[in-house]
Amino acid sequence: MARSFEKIGYKSRRRKGTPYQSAMSMLNFYINRAGKNLPEKQQHVLEHAKEELRKVFGREE
Repeated sequence: MARSFEKIGYKSRRRKGTPYQSAMSMLNFYINRAGKNLPEKQQHVLEHAKEELRKVFGREE
């Protein structure tokens, strides 16, 4: 999942920041819009995708 957001981050023509910022922003937007209606399993998958996205872009903490 993180790889697909990485591709989206690089391909986005409307971004104002870096590809990393764009990809993370899109992922957070999806998580926030789904809100409490998102099943717990899917929430876990998306939170894991955020961690993987950090690794893909070399932004590990």
